[in-house]
Amino acid sequence: MRVDAFDFELPNERIALRPARPRDSARMLVVDGDRIVDAGVGDLPQWLRPGDCLVFNDTRVIPAQLEGRRGDAKIGATLHKRIDLRRWQAFVRNAKRLRVGETVDFGAGVMALAEQRLPDGSFVLAFAGDEPVEVLLERAGTMPLPPYIAGKRATDDADRADYQTMFAREDGAVAAPTAALHFTPELLAALAAAGVGTQTLTLHVGAGTFLPVKADHTEDHVMHAEWGRIDADTADRLNAVRAAGGRVIAVGTTSLRLLESAARDDGIIAPFAGDTAIFITPGYRFKAIDGLMTNFHLPRSTLFMLVSALMGLDVMQSAYAHAIQDHYRFYSYGDASLLLPEKRG
Repeated sequence: MRVDAFDFELPNERIALRPARPRDSARMLVVDGDRIVDAGVGDLPQWLRPGDCLVFNDTRVIPAQLEGRRGDAKIGATLHKRIDLRRWQAFVRNAKRLRVGETVDFGAGVMALAEQRLPDGSFVLAFAGDEPVEVLLERAGTMPLPPYIAGKRATDDADRADYQTMFAREDGAVAAPTAALHFTPELLAALAAAGVGTQTLTLHVGAGTFLPVKADHTEDHVMHAEWGRIDADTADRLNAVRAAGGRVIAVGTTSLRLLESAARDDGIIAPFAGDTAIFITPGYRFKAIDGLMTNFHLPRSTLFMLVSALMGLDVMQSAYAHAIQDHYRFYSYGDASLLLPEKRG
């Protein structure tokens, strides 16, 4: 499909620079089949059924944004995928001033060798010393806010908490699974009281999620790979939910992408551990999920393509036009949508 089919006019002021407080006070646009309803995140238990199950991503965002110098040149790096204990793949700002074999000093005793330049222009950075890279990042790094936020304000101490979900447990993400930012212990208690279950999986979200689609056609876009894991017990529990007539509702596109990567053609979710570069566009047949809670995404983005694949492009264009007109807040710190497709087949 042509990428411009997924374009729409988004006023800059619709991009949220701070999250709602408390987290579960954000608005939620419900798209139920082709019906559009204004609601709030706190209303979520009313839209789900006893026996349904929400699936969260328990990845934890690391402070993966680094600023340093190579000689007199300023070098910025955003780590986006771990290679091994000491090496990370990174997008580099001012990359023309960095050559393979040179060392970048990120301050606070943190240094990394530019070991390799990859075909996509990113670098493999090998960190010096014996301390775990996560320790080095806590000392020298900042939270890697999306460019749509970071371009408008500086990252600050509040972002260390704001850009982390209550489920965060497994270090490795450089972008938050932002749909889960809306959840609080109080909302989870209300969901449990309504008979709604919860499960977790792990997908370490990479900075590639922020990259624009530069191709004219979706089939020419290459997704960056991200590492994920669904253990056998979790897969069994999710399969049991559907076997009993419940719905599996992914919280966030990251959870959805991993579930679909793990699913067999018959809809059974298998254990999974490894990289996924799944790219979901209209025409895709969903196998593992029955709905999605997600934030509002940017024009021409792979994530708007994903939600259009789930609900239909016409439906999502109408829903987003409603959200823009009604002043919903977009992107990582913005409001939520609950997408419940009509059962097909």
